[in-house]
Amino acid sequence: MNQASSVNDRFDQRVLVRTSSLPWISSPMSGVERRMLDRVGAEVARATSIVRYAPGSHFSPHVHDGGEEFLVLEGVFQDEHGDFPAGSYIRNPVGSRHQPGSDAGCTLFVKLWQFQPDDCRHVRIHTEYQPAVPHRDFPGVAVQPLYQDDLESVCMMTLEAGAGFSSRGSGGAELLVIAGTLSESGDRLNPGDWLRTPVNRPVSVIAGDTGARVWIKTGHLSRIEAQIKRMAQ
Repeated sequence: MNQASSVNDRFDQRVLVRTSSLPWISSPMSGVERRMLDRVGAEVARATSIVRYAPGSHFSPHVHDGGEEFLVLEGVFQDEHGDFPAGSYIRNPVGSRHQPGSDAGCTLFVKLWQFQPDDCRHVRIHTEYQPAVPHRDFPGVAVQPLYQDDLESVCMMTLEAGAGFSSRGSGGAELLVIAGTLSESGDRLNPGDWLRTPVNRPVSVIAGDTGARVWIKTGHLSRIEAQIKRMAQ
């Protein structure tokens, strides 16, 4: 695999990416650019990226052979299923098809080829309107569940100033800071920063003086080898 198709592909290592410092890389479609966070593969890849649609840009119709998961960070994303403003969380399962675009422009956090082959559930949630519930174990932390299956859990968390959250990390963890600041293992995480921790590495975060809002996925890295093998078939 060449250098251009491999980005942060050592899944046994902790990775922290300051996404705002990454260059925008053109996609095959005019007006659509990407900041690559991790990637295994060429244009068809197991990938995690920040994707930016310029106003009026559209991708061609396509099928998601490995599934697609994304969170709208800015603007309004559009396809034949509707308009999805900032805060929308979408899961398009294996075999789903759409033609994405944005009339006004948008920015997304996108994950491709990371579904179980039997996952056929569409998910469309607007997190700005979904109620949060207090975390049962961590005071000052509120949770908005987004997705749960036998291997992974996805949620949005809102932490009050100084509040903390920890996980044993048995299946790996990944988080994207949406607002505010966090500290983890001595690193300060700012809005847009992305952290991935390997299987069996505990994760412990504490919110800064203004609190924090963060997207978190846990458990999913336990099946990374199977995903990469399936993508290559």
